[in-house]
Amino acid sequence: MIPENIKQNKWFKISTNIYVLVSLFFIFWMLFFDTNSLRIFWSLNKKIDDLEGQKKELLRQINDDKLFIQKLSDSLELEKFGRENYFLKKEDEDIFIIEFSDSLKTSS
Repeated sequence: MIPENIKQNKWFKISTNIYVLVSLFFIFWMLFFDTNSLRIFWSLNKKIDDLEGQKKELLRQINDDKLFIQKLSDSLELEKFGRENYFLKKEDEDIFIIEFSDSLKTSS
């Protein structure tokens, strides 16, 4: 089977030790097949990084919206916003919307 000189080798004794084999199997199992494997750990870290980036973007949008709401607290700014975006008008005035020919979508 195995020659005696190989059996006496230091590395052969270490690598065939049952404790070493079980430990290697355990480490291999934990790294690749367990529910807390490295692959899952890395994917969860990537997801955390993505969510933190999304959080920063949402906080920036919240700050922009707070500034916009503060700006609209002025009645003149609110009226200007309503006129520009929703074509609101006073009771005694008429609004004319002028569209240029290059801004119209025509199919030719």
